[in-house]
Amino acid sequence: MCQCDLGCLQALSALRHAAADHRAGKERQGPPEYQVGPFRRKGPTGSRPDFARLLGFPEIDLAKVGECDYNEAYGLRTYFTGAQAVSEDLRQPRLLTFYQDYLDRPDCRAFSSRVGERYATGTLQRLASHPRREIRRAAVLALGCLGDYESNATLGAALLDEDRTVRILAENSIRQVWTRAADDKDRIQLDTIIRLNAARQFEKVVRMASDLIQRVPAFAEAWNQRAYAYHALGQYDASVRDCHEALEINPYHFIAAVGMGRAFLELGNPVSALESFRRALRLNPDLEGVRVQANRLAKLVEGT
Repeated sequence: MCQCDLGCLQALSALRHAAADHRAGKERQGPPEYQVGPFRRKGPTGSRPDFARLLGFPEIDLAKVGECDYNEAYGLRTYFTGAQAVSEDLRQPRLLTFYQDYLDRPDCRAFSSRVGERYATGTLQRLASHPRREIRRAAVLALGCLGDYESNATLGAALLDEDRTVRILAENSIRQVWTRAADDKDRIQLDTIIRLNAARQFEKVVRMASDLIQRVPAFAEAWNQRAYAYHALGQYDASVRDCHEALEINPYHFIAAVGMGRAFLELGNPVSALESFRRALRLNPDLEGVRVQANRLAKLVEGT
């Protein structure tokens, strides 16, 4: 199973309620009203967006022209739902259609292929801050499948999104792009290191990660993986140093901040541990287990 498939499967739990909302929405009659702020007026077909003011065209008295004349005057192609006319120029991004299809039938490869054919990474990064939460969800999911390390800051910002599903998808996606901060050969070695950590072969991890760090010192995830192995081997000072280095390279690496906090606890330094946990929570507020630890330490250290 490729990394993209694994990431999308992990994200499915975050999308369950989004899929339910999508299915419920399809059962409603007609599309949701398209909001265009205060620019609305009465025309021959009733209330509608005032595209003339939106687009900076001169005023036309709608009472004196027909619907076709209005469209021709402003060069707008429209489609209708009842009394509502919406410009095709203002239609939803095709990305949202791909996302809705993905909710109906989760297929990461198909989703990635369709998105990749039409969208550059930079466009997805911009859509990750779109006003509509569904479009932000789609963009963040797509960046996890297609994005590289250049998407790190965008996904780091999405960890603070007001929508919980966006935040969960962002956590999954950012952890994927962290592994893409090197060339293919070094990424293959990192994958091996991750598997060795999972198999608790920590001494091998230290050797392989040290070799990788020597070749690619700016690969933050290599430092983080070695920090994990050092912690498991009881070498807490070394673990703190590697976590610190990972955060210096990648300031969004909340996992390294958590690892540093746990190493400080083992070293009997609750003040520094609390500071590290709070740093992790500033980066990713949804780390509930870390929040519990931080609250307990705050009572111990600060008496609050």
